[in-house]
Order: sequence, then structure tokens, then C-alpha cells
Amino acid sequence: MVKAVIWDFGGVLTTSPFEAFNRYEAERGLPKDLIRGINATNPDTNAWALFERSEVSLDEFDRLFALEAEALGHTVPGKDVVALLSGDLRPKMVEALRRISERLVTGCITNNVRHGSGAGMARTEERAAEVLEVMGLFKVVIESSKVGVRKPSPEIYRMACDALDVAPADAVYLDDLGINLKPARALGMHTIKVVDPDAALAELEEIVGFPLA
Repeated sequence: MVKAVIWDFGGVLTTSPFEAFNRYEAERGLPKDLIRGINATNPDTNAWALFERSEVSLDEFDRLFALEAEALGHTVPGKDVVALLSGDLRPKMVEALRRISERLVTGCITNNVRHGSGAGMARTEERAAEVLEVMGLFKVVIESSKVGVRKPSPEIYRMACDALDVAPADAVYLDDLGINLKPARALGMHTIKVVDPDAALAELEEIVGFPLA
């Protein structure tokens, strides 16, 4: 039996921002996955990485991201990308989190930016209230924009385990990106990649040993 379940936020408890990126690209005649590709190029030093570590302001990110897009022959202001980050909560995931929080310790590790409201980067008061309620189910929330470290740096996973007072081997970590799961797994954590939310919940239910729906 594991002692802790640690969650990514965007793409796990909410719909993936990649879906919003693709809609934006399609609406503007841009290549599919352009935004994701820009964010994956020079991933430790690009505009996105700097913004998630709070090393640049929103205005600076807007300019730097636009330059990265321009270098590829396209026009994408950084502020447009930030506006796409807040996804819709997944009710089944939230219910699973609620049930787990009643029996095990729970944490959240999220790469985010200092824009919008809270760890979920909500952009409306209604959404902020919904996210705040979900955040209340976590014992610990580690935000890249506050700690100055972002996934996939192993340090951020150690921070979460230390804050929860659990060994990595006693924790499960869920994320929608394989690159973020690899260092968690190397530390000894059980990992679940969230592609199909239902499949991920079935796997998590098997690990924790009690119903999540």
C-alpha cells in the first residue's frame, strides 16, 4: 500500500492545454503543435522555461515567445499562449482525488506561471473558486513559479516527497507527459501516464486498493 499520491494539475486534473493550443493553431492556420514545439526547443532556457521559473515577467515572456515563433516564420504573441493554459476540471479525477485525500496524503507538483489565479492559473472568478476547492484537497502544492524549479528537474519531486514526509518508493505520481514521469520513476516513485483518464484511474485504483468512483 502506498502512502501518498502526487498529481500534476494541467492535463491530469484538468483537460490538457495542448488541446487548447491545437484549437488556436487551427483557427489561425498555424502548423499543428507549433506552440508545443516551441516550448520543447531549448527546454531549460527558452521563454517558457524562464516564465515557469518566474525569471521573466508576463510582458517579457510575451516578447520572447513572439521572437521564438517569428524565428520559425509565424506570429504568436506569448500572451495568447498564457490565455490558453486554464483547462476544464475533470470530474472523475477530482472525485478520485477527494476519495484518496480521505485515506492517504496528497500532493501536487505543477509547472505554472505567475498569471491567473493560483496553481491552476484560473482566469475567471468562477473558475478560481472551483480550483481553490480542489487545491484544498492537497496537503502540499509545489508550484514551479514559486520554488524556482520546474519539472523534469529531480529536485522538485524530492521537494514534494520531503514536504509530505514520505519516501519516493511510497508515492505514486501522475502526469500527462512522459518526460516528467521519467525522473520521478528514477527516484523510485510509482508513475502513471495520463493519456486516457479512465485508464489512468483504473491503474491508480489498482495501486491504492480502494474504489475511486
